[in-house]
Amino acid sequence: MKRVLFDVAALIARIATGVIFVAHGWQKWASGHGATTQGFRDMQIPMPELAAGYAMFVETVGGILLILGLLVRPVALLLLLNMLGAIAFVHGGKGILTEGGGWELPGALGALCLLFLALGGGRIGLDGIFNAMFRRRSERRAAEDDLAAYTPGRTTGTTPTGHAGGPTTPAETTREQPDVPRQPAAPTSGRLNDEDMRDIDALVSDEPPQHRKPPNR
Repeated sequence: MKRVLFDVAALIARIATGVIFVAHGWQKWASGHGATTQGFRDMQIPMPELAAGYAMFVETVGGILLILGLLVRPVALLLLLNMLGAIAFVHGGKGILTEGGGWELPGALGALCLLFLALGGGRIGLDGIFNAMFRRRSERRAAEDDLAAYTPGRTTGTTPTGHAGGPTTPAETTREQPDVPRQPAAPTSGRLNDEDMRDIDALVSDEPPQHRKPPNR
């Protein structure tokens, strides 16, 4: 509720401040750059041509942007500098009230610009709309990334039967098994059969062994 009240109050303050700035800026445009420069020169403002062009542009365009709620903080900074210059070079030594040329009006406008610079222009404006769009897009992208991180095949943890990133393939299973030395085959019997004895006799007597057919197994 407090945020809604702030947004409504910021909208009203923006519109009122922007209308005042547009009125003063349009007055300078109607007079022309030459006449505005001459007036600044008469008030002994430094660099009157540059100062006149700056005041005409910032007050008119900046006032419109304040009403629309677009680029509120940068515009508020430029308008604040404009009001500080008006107070320092024109109205500062003439008291407070506007009737005597005092700093009442530029001081109030400058304070409003300082408030916009610190707190922004609220959510009811183009800045608020764009910020809401970007925030929703960022939240949607973050939600999609979180969902993708939990989909099958994207996990990075180590599974009990595999390595980091997925299940173990048969080749990897074979490679990971330790090498076990093979045991020699045990003899089928501790006795020598007749064929073995004939081979031994042939070796002793230097006679070639007789060829025999392999036993059927």
